[in-house]
Amino acid sequence: MFRNYFIPLLLLFSTFVFGQKEYYELRTYTIPFNGSEAELHDYLSSTLLPVLNRNGVENIGVFEALGDPTPKQVVLLIPYKGVSHYEKVLNEMNSDKTYQSDKKVYDAIPISKKVYTRYSSSFYFAFDGLPQMVKPAEGSQLFELRTYEGYSENAVDRKTDMFNDGELTIFEETGLHAVFFGSQVSGPLMPALTYMLSFKDMEERNANWNKFIEHPEWKRISKLPEYANTVSDIKRTFLKPLAYSQL
Repeated sequence: MFRNYFIPLLLLFSTFVFGQKEYYELRTYTIPFNGSEAELHDYLSSTLLPVLNRNGVENIGVFEALGDPTPKQVVLLIPYKGVSHYEKVLNEMNSDKTYQSDKKVYDAIPISKKVYTRYSSSFYFAFDGLPQMVKPAEGSQLFELRTYEGYSENAVDRKTDMFNDGELTIFEETGLHAVFFGSQVSGPLMPALTYMLSFKDMEERNANWNKFIEHPEWKRISKLPEYANTVSDIKRTFLKPLAYSQL
Protein backbone atom coordinates (compact mmCIF):
# COMPACT_ATOMS: atom_id res chain seq x y z
CA MET A 1 0.00 0.00 0.00
CA PHE A 2 2.77 2.46 0.95
CA ARG A 3 4.61 2.05 -2.34
CA ASN A 4 1.48 3.20 -4.21
CA TYR A 5 1.93 6.63 -2.66
CA PHE A 6 5.72 6.66 -2.58
CA ILE A 7 6.45 8.73 -5.68
CA PRO A 8 3.86 11.47 -4.96
CA LEU A 9 5.15 11.72 -1.37
CA LEU A 10 8.75 11.77 -2.60
CA LEU A 11 7.94 14.56 -5.03
CA LEU A 12 6.27 16.65 -2.32
CA PHE A 13 9.03 16.04 0.23
CA SER A 14 11.88 16.57 -2.25
CA THR A 15 10.45 19.81 -3.59
CA PHE A 16 9.99 21.15 -0.04
CA VAL A 17 13.42 20.11 1.25
CA PHE A 18 15.69 20.38 -1.78
CA GLY A 19 13.84 22.76 -4.09
CA GLN A 20 15.53 21.41 -7.19
CA LYS A 21 15.87 18.43 -9.45
CA GLU A 22 18.97 16.26 -9.61
CA TYR A 23 21.36 16.31 -12.55
CA TYR A 24 22.73 12.95 -13.73
CA GLU A 25 25.80 11.89 -15.62
CA LEU A 26 25.64 8.48 -17.26
CA ARG A 27 29.20 7.55 -18.20
CA THR A 28 30.09 4.47 -20.24
CA TYR A 29 33.66 3.19 -20.52
CA THR A 30 34.41 0.86 -23.43
CA ILE A 31 37.13 -1.63 -22.49
CA PRO A 32 39.58 -2.72 -25.21
CA PHE A 33 40.14 -6.42 -25.83
CA ASN A 34 42.66 -7.60 -23.22
CA GLY A 35 42.65 -4.09 -21.75
CA SER A 36 43.86 -3.27 -18.22
CA GLU A 37 40.42 -3.44 -16.67
CA ALA A 38 41.74 -3.95 -13.14
CA GLU A 39 43.49 -0.58 -13.21
CA LEU A 40 40.25 1.13 -14.22
CA HIS A 41 38.38 -0.48 -11.34
CA ASP A 42 41.17 0.50 -8.93
CA TYR A 43 40.88 4.12 -10.08
CA LEU A 44 37.10 4.22 -9.89
CA SER A 45 36.77 2.46 -6.52
CA SER A 46 39.68 4.03 -4.61
CA THR A 47 40.11 7.43 -6.28
CA LEU A 48 37.15 8.74 -8.29
CA LEU A 49 34.24 7.60 -6.10
CA PRO A 50 35.92 8.79 -2.87
CA VAL A 51 36.56 12.31 -4.20
CA LEU A 52 32.99 12.52 -5.46
CA ASN A 53 31.70 11.33 -2.07
CA ARG A 54 33.83 13.93 -0.28
CA ASN A 55 32.09 16.58 -2.36
CA GLY A 56 28.54 15.53 -1.61
CA VAL A 57 27.92 13.10 -4.48
CA GLU A 58 26.24 10.03 -3.00
CA ASN A 59 24.79 6.74 -4.24
CA ILE A 60 27.03 6.38 -7.29
CA GLY A 61 26.15 3.33 -9.35
CA VAL A 62 28.81 1.24 -11.08
CA PHE A 63 27.66 -1.55 -13.37
CA GLU A 64 28.58 -3.92 -16.14
CA ALA A 65 26.31 -5.58 -18.68
CA LEU A 66 24.96 -9.06 -18.06
CA GLY A 67 26.55 -11.80 -20.09
CA ASP A 68 29.90 -11.40 -21.77
CA PRO A 69 29.49 -8.62 -24.37
CA THR A 70 32.30 -7.58 -26.68
CA PRO A 71 33.53 -4.95 -26.23
CA LYS A 72 32.98 -4.95 -22.51
CA GLN A 73 31.59 -1.78 -20.94
CA VAL A 74 31.57 -0.28 -17.46
CA VAL A 75 28.67 2.07 -16.71
CA LEU A 76 28.66 4.80 -14.04
CA LEU A 77 25.58 6.65 -12.83
CA ILE A 78 26.64 9.82 -11.01
CA PRO A 79 23.88 11.89 -9.35
CA TYR A 80 24.53 15.58 -8.71
CA LYS A 81 22.21 17.84 -6.72
CA GLY A 82 21.97 20.16 -9.73
CA VAL A 83 24.03 21.84 -12.44
CA SER A 84 25.67 24.22 -9.97
CA HIS A 85 26.67 21.25 -7.80
CA TYR A 86 28.22 19.57 -10.84
CA GLU A 87 30.29 22.68 -11.55
CA LYS A 88 31.33 22.95 -7.90
CA VAL A 89 32.44 19.32 -7.77
CA LEU A 90 34.61 19.71 -10.88
CA ASN A 91 36.30 22.76 -9.37
CA GLU A 92 36.87 21.03 -6.05
CA MET A 93 38.38 17.98 -7.72
CA ASN A 94 40.97 20.16 -9.43
CA SER A 95 42.14 21.50 -6.08
CA ASP A 96 41.71 18.32 -4.02
CA LYS A 97 45.27 17.33 -3.00
CA THR A 98 44.27 13.82 -1.97
CA TYR A 99 42.61 13.17 -5.31
CA GLN A 100 45.50 14.63 -7.29
CA SER A 101 47.93 12.45 -5.36
CA ASP A 102 45.82 9.29 -5.52
CA LYS A 103 45.39 9.44 -9.29
CA LYS A 104 49.09 9.65 -10.11
CA VAL A 105 49.29 5.88 -10.59
CA TYR A 106 46.29 5.98 -12.91
CA ASP A 107 47.70 8.93 -14.86
CA ALA A 108 50.97 7.05 -15.35
CA ILE A 109 49.39 4.03 -17.10
CA PRO A 110 51.11 3.77 -20.51
CA ILE A 111 49.27 3.58 -23.83
CA SER A 112 50.28 -0.07 -24.16
CA LYS A 113 48.12 -0.82 -21.10
CA LYS A 114 45.29 1.65 -21.68
CA VAL A 115 42.25 0.97 -19.53
CA TYR A 116 39.56 2.11 -22.00
CA THR A 117 39.17 2.80 -25.68
CA ARG A 118 36.83 5.77 -25.19
CA TYR A 119 34.21 6.82 -22.71
CA SER A 120 30.98 8.63 -23.44
CA SER A 121 28.96 10.87 -21.15
CA SER A 122 25.29 11.76 -21.32
CA PHE A 123 23.65 14.27 -19.00
CA TYR A 124 20.06 14.39 -17.77
CA PHE A 125 17.73 16.52 -15.68
CA ALA A 126 15.55 14.49 -13.33
CA PHE A 127 11.85 14.32 -14.16
CA ASP A 128 9.43 16.53 -12.25
CA GLY A 129 7.68 13.35 -11.11
CA LEU A 130 10.90 11.87 -9.67
CA PRO A 131 13.21 14.78 -8.82
CA GLN A 132 15.63 12.70 -6.72
CA MET A 133 17.06 9.25 -7.25
CA VAL A 134 15.48 6.37 -5.35
CA LYS A 135 18.05 4.04 -3.82
CA PRO A 136 17.15 0.42 -4.71
CA ALA A 137 16.00 -2.06 -2.14
CA GLU A 138 18.71 -4.15 -0.55
CA GLY A 139 19.38 -7.26 -2.61
CA SER A 140 18.62 -5.67 -5.98
CA GLN A 141 20.95 -7.40 -8.41
CA LEU A 142 19.33 -6.62 -11.76
CA PHE A 143 19.13 -3.12 -13.21
CA GLU A 144 17.34 -2.31 -16.42
CA LEU A 145 18.50 0.78 -18.31
CA ARG A 146 16.10 1.99 -20.99
CA THR A 147 16.41 4.86 -23.45
CA TYR A 148 13.37 6.05 -25.38
CA GLU A 149 14.20 7.95 -28.54
CA GLY A 150 11.66 10.29 -30.11
CA TYR A 151 11.34 11.45 -33.70
CA SER A 152 11.26 15.05 -32.44
CA GLU A 153 11.77 17.10 -29.27
CA ASN A 154 8.01 17.44 -28.95
CA ALA A 155 7.56 13.66 -29.05
CA VAL A 156 10.00 13.22 -26.15
CA ASP A 157 8.36 16.07 -24.23
CA ARG A 158 4.97 14.38 -24.60
CA LYS A 159 6.36 11.03 -23.46
CA THR A 160 7.89 12.80 -20.45
CA ASP A 161 4.48 14.29 -19.67
CA MET A 162 2.97 10.81 -19.87
CA PHE A 163 5.38 9.58 -17.20
CA ASN A 164 4.89 12.61 -14.96
CA ASP A 165 1.11 12.59 -15.33
CA GLY A 166 0.48 9.01 -14.28
CA GLU A 167 2.79 6.40 -15.75
CA LEU A 168 5.32 6.72 -12.92
CA THR A 169 2.61 5.86 -10.43
CA ILE A 170 1.65 2.77 -12.46
CA PHE A 171 5.31 1.72 -12.46
CA GLU A 172 5.36 1.73 -8.67
CA GLU A 173 2.01 -0.03 -8.37
CA THR A 174 3.25 -2.89 -10.55
CA GLY A 175 6.72 -3.28 -9.02
CA LEU A 176 8.77 -1.52 -11.71
CA HIS A 177 11.04 0.07 -9.14
CA ALA A 178 12.40 3.38 -10.45
CA VAL A 179 15.98 4.40 -9.70
CA PHE A 180 15.97 7.53 -11.85
CA PHE A 181 14.16 9.11 -14.80
CA GLY A 182 16.00 11.74 -16.81
CA SER A 183 15.44 14.10 -19.73
CA GLN A 184 18.60 14.07 -21.84
CA VAL A 185 20.31 17.42 -22.28
CA SER A 186 23.54 16.27 -23.96
CA GLY A 187 25.10 13.14 -25.41
CA PRO A 188 24.26 10.71 -28.22
CA LEU A 189 20.79 9.54 -29.35
CA MET A 190 19.04 12.86 -28.76
CA PRO A 191 16.22 13.67 -28.51
CA ALA A 192 15.63 11.01 -25.88
CA LEU A 193 14.88 10.20 -22.28
CA THR A 194 16.47 7.51 -20.13
CA TYR A 195 15.45 5.70 -16.99
CA MET A 196 16.68 2.89 -14.76
CA LEU A 197 14.71 0.25 -12.89
CA SER A 198 15.86 -2.20 -10.22
CA PHE A 199 14.81 -5.77 -9.48
CA LYS A 200 15.86 -8.71 -7.37
CA ASP A 201 16.26 -10.91 -10.44
CA MET A 202 14.99 -11.51 -13.97
CA GLU A 203 11.98 -13.50 -12.72
CA GLU A 204 10.74 -10.52 -10.72
CA ARG A 205 11.41 -8.22 -13.65
CA ASN A 206 9.43 -10.31 -16.14
CA ALA A 207 6.49 -10.85 -13.77
CA ASN A 208 6.20 -7.16 -12.93
CA TRP A 209 6.45 -5.97 -16.53
CA ASN A 210 3.53 -8.32 -17.29
CA LYS A 211 1.56 -6.68 -14.48
CA PHE A 212 2.29 -3.30 -15.99
CA ILE A 213 1.18 -4.30 -19.48
CA GLU A 214 -2.12 -5.61 -18.09
CA HIS A 215 -2.77 -2.64 -15.80
CA PRO A 216 -6.10 -1.02 -16.76
CA GLU A 217 -4.84 2.53 -16.24
CA TRP A 218 -1.85 1.88 -18.52
CA LYS A 219 -4.18 0.53 -21.19
CA ARG A 220 -6.27 3.69 -20.89
CA ILE A 221 -3.53 6.31 -21.02
CA SER A 222 -1.56 4.49 -23.72
CA LYS A 223 -4.48 5.10 -26.09
CA LEU A 224 -4.79 8.84 -25.41
CA PRO A 225 -4.15 10.89 -28.57
CA GLU A 226 -1.81 13.33 -26.84
CA TYR A 227 0.65 10.49 -26.23
CA ALA A 228 0.55 8.99 -29.74
CA ASN A 229 3.84 8.47 -31.60
CA THR A 230 6.02 9.52 -28.69
CA VAL A 231 8.61 6.70 -28.92
CA SER A 232 10.37 5.87 -32.18
CA ASP A 233 12.96 3.44 -30.79
CA ILE A 234 13.94 1.80 -27.50
CA LYS A 235 17.43 0.87 -26.34
CA ARG A 236 17.59 -1.58 -23.42
CA THR A 237 20.52 -2.90 -21.41
CA PHE A 238 20.50 -5.24 -18.42
CA LEU A 239 23.14 -4.39 -15.85
CA LYS A 240 24.53 -5.91 -12.67
CA PRO A 241 26.14 -3.82 -9.91
CA LEU A 242 29.85 -4.25 -9.26
CA ALA A 243 31.14 -4.95 -5.76
CA TYR A 244 32.01 -1.31 -5.08
CA SER A 245 28.81 0.15 -6.52
CA GLN A 246 26.93 2.32 -4.05
CA LEU A 247 23.54 1.28 -5.50
